[in-house]
This record gives sequence, structure tokens and C-alpha cells, in this order.
Amino acid sequence: MTFPLVLGRGKRLFGDNAQASAFILERSISTPGGVLITRYARSGKVRTGAFDEGE
Repeated sequence: MTFPLVLGRGKRLFGDNAQASAFILERSISTPGGVLITRYARSGKVRTGAFDEGE
């Protein structure tokens, strides 16, 4: 799993009116050193769900 994270101070990456979007993986390349280079594309609205207790 990939968890993007932005650290530090400085110019804002997203404006105040930015809306959440879902993404799908378009392409993935692995370098000889084991680094993954990935490309994602927007795929619509964020989908949320619920966890069922008892499963």
C-alpha cells in the first residue's frame, strides 16, 4: 500500500478549495535498485465504507 505524505513548511501544495479525489494506478515501473515509479490518474469521487463489527 502507498500512503502519500507531505511534510514541512512552505508554499501550499493544494489550495483552500481543493476537493478530495479517488485515484487509480495507471503505470508502475520498478528500477534495478528496487524503487517504484508510479503514475496515478483521477478516477472520480472518493468512496468510503464502513467496518462491520462481528466479522
